[in-house]
Amino acid sequence: MQNSVVIIPTYNEIENIEAIIKAIFSESNDIHVLVVDDNSPDLTALKVKELQEPYSDRLFLEIRKEKSGLGTAYIHGFKWCLERSYEYIFEMDADFSHNPKDLIHLYNACKIDGSDLAIGSRYVTGVNVVNWPMSRVLMSYLASKYVRLITGMKIHDTTAGYVCYKRMVLESLDLDKIKFIGYAFQIEMKFKAYLKKFKIIEVPVIFTDRTKGESKLSSGIISEAIFGVISMKLKSVFKK
Repeated sequence: MQNSVVIIPTYNEIENIEAIIKAIFSESNDIHVLVVDDNSPDLTALKVKELQEPYSDRLFLEIRKEKSGLGTAYIHGFKWCLERSYEYIFEMDADFSHNPKDLIHLYNACKIDGSDLAIGSRYVTGVNVVNWPMSRVLMSYLASKYVRLITGMKIHDTTAGYVCYKRMVLESLDLDKIKFIGYAFQIEMKFKAYLKKFKIIEVPVIFTDRTKGESKLSSGIISEAIFGVISMKLKSVFKK
């Protein structure tokens, strides 16, 4: 997986960060990792700094002043990556909900199959979620159906956070105009790529809920996703 980098946003992921970094590196000798940490009180960044000693040429760390949202963490990471020579830029969670073994499948979807944006999809072949309560499975599944209906995107997992972008996709987007900061950020990025007619492929993956650490999901994040999608769609219509 040459010219590839995985962005991992973190806030209080001390229980997961060492294991996920080592798991990613075990999948490829070429892939790099960028951790964007929001000044975690549990000293996640300090653990990353310790790991930089054996992985000095592959592991990078950006520390922000405070917790400022998933979307802004990824935007920070995207800009950092675009200043360098990476061609394939991944989004990935720190908590093993995204299996590092699927990195190669997303990479191949872009490198070999011609996708501009590859999505690790929980719903393209049914419902592939492990350890979530049924209420959360239904909420996530119906949210993706809702977004698909409102936006017109032919994507089954519109809220997926396991993604590989070709460099040109991120270069084509005005990253400073990405508005959402929670999980709606994932929807907005896909929608902006969809409007620009990039080729999007969904790669089936199994999503496994975290066993360590705490979920960052909140009612505010859910609200942003529900109401923000309508606003986003309306703005795209009036711009035509």
